[in-house]
Amino acid sequence: MSTEQEFWYVIKQEDGTCQVRQFSCQQTKTPEQEQWGSYKSEQEAIAKKIGLIRAGKCQPE
Repeated sequence: MSTEQEFWYVIKQEDGTCQVRQFSCQQTKTPEQEQWGSYKSEQEAIAKKIGLIRAGKCQPE
């Protein structure tokens, strides 16, 4: 039985906002977008997104 591991990332969008997205090990992320991660849970990624907004690296939605 093979379980595919999934990770969460914070990805900066073209409009300056950041989006929390989940990727499996086999999916590819776009390297031209600024991103932070990998995080094991969505909650960790959301906490990072909030920190990035406070630091001025991402715009609030």
